Amino acid sequence: MAHILIVDDERSIRNSLKEILEFEKFTVDLAEDGPSGLKKLSENKYDVVLCDIKMPEMDGMELLQKAGENGIDTPVVMISGHGNIETAVEAIKLGAYDFIEKPLDLNRTLVTLRNALDRSHLAAETKTLKKKINRIKGFEIIGESKGVQAIKEMIDKVAPSDARVLITGPNGSGKELVARQLHEKSGRAKAPFIEVNCAAIPSELIESELFGHEKGAFTSAVKQRRGKFEQADGGTLFLDEIGDMSASAQAKVLRALQENKISRVGGDKEIKVNVRIIAATNKNLRKEIAEGNFREDLYHRLSVILISVPPLNDRPDDIPVLADHFMDVICREQGISPKKIAKDAYAALKAIDWTGNIRELRNVIERLIILCGKEITGNDVERYANPGK
Repeated sequence: MAHILIVDDERSIRNSLKEILEFEKFTVDLAEDGPSGLKKLSENKYDVVLCDIKMPEMDGMELLQKAGENGIDTPVVMISGHGNIETAVEAIKLGAYDFIEKPLDLNRTLVTLRNALDRSHLAAETKTLKKKINRIKGFEIIGESKGVQAIKEMIDKVAPSDARVLITGPNGSGKELVARQLHEKSGRAKAPFIEVNCAAIPSELIESELFGHEKGAFTSAVKQRRGKFEQADGGTLFLDEIGDMSASAQAKVLRALQENKISRVGGDKEIKVNVRIIAATNKNLRKEIAEGNFREDLYHRLSVILISVPPLNDRPDDIPVLADHFMDVICREQGISPKKIAKDAYAALKAIDWTGNIRELRNVIERLIILCGKEITGNDVERYANPGK
């Protein structure tokens, strides 16, 4: 049953709407002004809000704006007896679902309400589906340790902003997952997430990869090519292993961050880009700066927010949760029933020195699934986890 909040300073309108909507089998709460309406919105989960614009102390526009700032995404239908096109446009810009003029037409109000409910349900289903997709694809951050909880809290705080983030941690610890979560929880989530592994691209090609090139810029440039900065326009560019970037590419990236402009290799035209940069490295950049391998000014541009991902050896309590997660994901991928992991197997997994971190753990679980029977035991772990050691 849908839960509706009515915010209006006129008691007669509040009560009339309540009576009508309860007759239509809705659950209805009332608020007589903006502050009490915002309080109810913050404390309860509503499917739709009907909100008057002209109210004392806090009008409907201010309530709508504050709800958005607080991350409340409930569809809001604005109602007013003093409406005009400008007011309606302003309300929609602030995030209102629709605008209805007083005196209210019953049929129009019910149709609008049901359409808003459809949107609310669709948004909820989309969130659930995205979580399932992230879990299936392995994009979800798994773990219950203090270190992981601190990272999740930091992501929730930082993601809505456009602040640049530098993620540090050893290979295989999950730096890319942090970057993807920062993107998925940002206002850029519907725009591209473009990843560049700076260590995997030869130094002579990194500038072309990042900034693109014009036709004829070099021998193999047979046509114009858009670089990763342009491809990520409006979204997020993830520069993985940035500590391995060449000095000349570092200088160009610094300029792009300072001016929000790039130039393709072999071209003079400046191209404006709107990109959020997230970088990651397994190196100690402070040490790299001291040794002259990394620009200090670029480091300060990138490290507005620093997130350190701990190695798996520092969070052994997460190993059973991760093992169960990988068991579920891998068995689903291979179309087989999940196998049981015995208690002594969990203990044996915790005793391993995970130099390859989470990536290594996933490989070990996949190996155990293939080689073991219906139950994975501690002996199985000791036998198969490190076959080369």
